[in-house]
Amino acid sequence: MIEIDGTAGGGQLLRTALSLSTVTGTPFRIEDVRATRPEPGLRAQHLAAVRLVADLCEAAVEGAELGSDSLTFRPGDGRRTSLRADVGTAGSVTLLFDTVLPVAATMDDAFLVTATGGTDVKWAPTIEYYRRVKLPLLADAGVDAAVDLARTGFYPAGGGEATLRTTPASPAPIELEARGALERVEVYSKAAESLEERRVADRQADHARDRLEDAGVPTEVASVEYVPARSPGSSLLLRGVYERSLAGFDALGERGRTSEAVADGAVREFTAFHAGDAPVDPYMADQVMVFLALAGGRVRVPTVTAHVRANLDLLDAFGSDLRLVRRGDGTATLTASAHPAVR
Repeated sequence: MIEIDGTAGGGQLLRTALSLSTVTGTPFRIEDVRATRPEPGLRAQHLAAVRLVADLCEAAVEGAELGSDSLTFRPGDGRRTSLRADVGTAGSVTLLFDTVLPVAATMDDAFLVTATGGTDVKWAPTIEYYRRVKLPLLADAGVDAAVDLARTGFYPAGGGEATLRTTPASPAPIELEARGALERVEVYSKAAESLEERRVADRQADHARDRLEDAGVPTEVASVEYVPARSPGSSLLLRGVYERSLAGFDALGERGRTSEAVADGAVREFTAFHAGDAPVDPYMADQVMVFLALAGGRVRVPTVTAHVRANLDLLDAFGSDLRLVRRGDGTATLTASAHPAVR
C-alpha cells in the first residue's frame, strides 16, 4: 500500500491518487489530508470524488467522512459504465470529471457520468475550458471524450448539470513541445439570464475583444449567451488557438466586479502566457501530468508550480517514470514512457 503525505498538496493530490490507484490497481492511504489549508480534512467536494471513483471500481474505502484527515482506498476490479453524482450546491463538476477521466480513458467500454453542482465556479476550470481546451488537447493522446452541458451552475446555488462521455480508444503518447504561431483568440462569454438587461456577457466579450485587438491580436467573438441559472453569475473564456496547441484563460464575474474587470483579468493572463512560448497554459500543465504518466510522451510546461512538484512525487510512487528537466528560459520539459498498467 502506498503511503501519501496529504500536507504536500490539496484536493488535486487526492484526485490524482484516486485516478492512479484505480488504473494501476494499487491501494493507498493518505494522512493529514489538506493539513495546511484553512479548513483541513476532506470537504464535500473531495468526498464526492472519493465516492464517485469508489462506485466506478467497487472500491473498499475507510475514512470517507466530512472533515476526516485520513483516507484508505483499496480499488476493486469492477468498472461501472454509467454513474450519477451530486457535488452539492456549487461544488465543481469539472473537478469531479478530472478524477474519473483518466480511469474512463483506459476502459474497454463506453462510459458516462452525469454530475450536478457548479459548472462555472472558483478554483476550478469552467465547463467551457473543459470542453474547448482540455478535451481537444487530450484527444491527440487518444482520449475520446465529450461533455454535454444541460444547465449552467454559478456560485453559490449551483444547480448545474453536465455529462461526461467517453468511448474506448487506444492511448497515444502526448507530444506538446511547441505551440507554433498564434492563429487567433476566441472569446466565449456567458451570463445568467437575470443579467441580460445589464448586458454583462456582451460587455465582457466586447471589452476582451477590444483589448486584444488594440494589442494586435486576431480575435473572434465566438459565443455570447444568457442562460437560465439559480444564481446570478458570469464567466468568460479566452481560447488561444495556436498552430499546434490550445491554451485557455477563464475568469468569473462576482458581486462588485465589473464586466470589464472580468475581461481585463482574462486578458492579463493570456498576455502573460503569450509572452512566453510554452505550448500549454499553467492550469493544463498540472492536469496533463496524469495522462502523461499513463500514456507517455513529452510536454513542455510554462513553469514548475507547487502542484507540479507534488504530482511528480505522487506519480513516481504509483510506478511512473515521469521526469522533469528545467530549461534556461524558465519552462520545463516533462517526459515519460507509457505506464505498464496501460501498455
